[in-house]
Amino acid sequence: NPTLINGLVDRLKRANKEFGITLFIIEHNMPVIMELADRITCLAHGEVLARGTPDEVRGDSRVLDAYLGAQ
Repeated sequence: NPTLINGLVDRLKRANKEFGITLFIIEHNMPVIMELADRITCLAHGEVLARGTPDEVRGDSRVLDAYLGAQ
């Protein structure tokens, strides 16, 4: 439900900003992760494929190959 997800994202961002807490989130909804994360570690089959900012991970060819089937 997009409305619930947007509310959750807003609350998590507020908790991070107001209380200075670090959030560790495992999520498969990429728009949510790209919105929330400052740093991302992307895994496939238990192996780290990429680490970095959302833009770095989004543009990593290994991530594209593993999740989008790019050649």
